[in-house]
Amino acid sequence: MKASIAVLGGDGVGPEVMSEALRCLEKLAALFGHEFALTRAAFGGVAIDAHADPLPQATLQLCLSADAVLLGAVGGPKWSAPEAKVRPEQGLLRLRRELGVYANLRPVRVHPALLDASTIKPEFLSGVDLIFVRELTGGIYFGAKERTAERASDLCTYSAAEVERVVRVAAHLARARRRKLVSIDKANVLETSRLWREVCTRTMRQEFPDIELEHMLVDAAAMHLIRRPRDFDVLVTENMFGDILTDEASMLCGSLGLLPSASIGDGARGLYEPIHGSAPDIAGRGIANPYGMILSAALLLRHSLKLPPEALALENAVARALSEGARTADITPGGVSGCSTREAGTAVLERLEVSV
Repeated sequence: MKASIAVLGGDGVGPEVMSEALRCLEKLAALFGHEFALTRAAFGGVAIDAHADPLPQATLQLCLSADAVLLGAVGGPKWSAPEAKVRPEQGLLRLRRELGVYANLRPVRVHPALLDASTIKPEFLSGVDLIFVRELTGGIYFGAKERTAERASDLCTYSAAEVERVVRVAAHLARARRRKLVSIDKANVLETSRLWREVCTRTMRQEFPDIELEHMLVDAAAMHLIRRPRDFDVLVTENMFGDILTDEASMLCGSLGLLPSASIGDGARGLYEPIHGSAPDIAGRGIANPYGMILSAALLLRHSLKLPPEALALENAVARALSEGARTADITPGGVSGCSTREAGTAVLERLEVSV
C-alpha cells in the first residue's frame, strides 16, 4: 500500500527517537512491499524559533492531508518562562483539536525481561497488561483561562456527547479484551465528574451490557494502580486525570521511555507519540530510550494504516530486542551502562522479519 505520514520530530530528544522509528518504518515498507511517504515538518519549540508559532499553517496542512501523524516530543525550558505568551504545548493542544483525535490510547504491558527495571516488587508486575483511554480534547486543558497578577483560573467543562464518545471507544476495546472497564473520576467533589459518571453508566447500560463496569475515584485509582495493577484491563478517564495516571502507570514498566500512545477520532487518521516529554537534560547525548517511539509507530500501523501483521512484526522485534538485552540506560540495573539510542534501534531492525 501507499501511505503518507507527517513526521514531527519536535524538541529535545524527539528527533533522536524519531530517527529510530523512521528506520523501522522504512525497513518494514521494504519487507512488506509498502511505500511510505515520510514528510518532516517543524513543530513545537523549534517551530516557535523559526516561525513564531508552535504549529505553523504549513505543518497543520501537512498533518490534515496525511494518513497519519508521527510525533516525537515538544517543550523545554527555553520556551517555558512564566511570562511566555507562546508555548510549544499550545501547538500540541491545537493539533489534537484540529485532527479531531479525542481518545488517547496508552497501553501498558510489563515485559518479563524488565521486571527488575521497576521499583515495584516483581510479584506485583508479572502479567500486567492494561490500557488507558484518556479523553483528549476537553476538560481543564481546553477550558477558558484567566490570569491577573493576583488570581488565575482554569475552567473544566465536559458535555455529555464528549463523555459518550470516549466511553464508547473504551468499551469497544474492553469487548475485545477481558470485558472489564474501570471509569475514573472525582464524583464526590466535581460536577464534571458527576456528569461523567452518570453518562458513562447510562452509555454502558444501554450499549454495552456485556462489559463489567466499575467506577473508581481518581485518588483510589492512583493507589490501586500500584497495589494491584494486574486487576485492571481497560481504564477510561478525563483529560487531566489520564495525563497524570499514565505517567504513574509507566513506572510499572520501569520507564516513561517505554510507553507509546495513539490519539484517534472518528476517522482513520491518528496522532502517534511516546508518552515521554522532550527530556532536554539528555538531548543530544544519544542515550534516550527509543522504544516508546518505535511502539508508537506500531500503533500507527495498526490503527491508521490497518496493517496488523506489520504492527505485530514491529512489536515482536521490540520484545525480542529487550529479551536479548538491548536496554538503554533508563531500564538497566543500577550501575550498568546501557546501549545508545541508535544501538537500541539497530537491535529492533535486526529482529524485524515478515514471518511473525
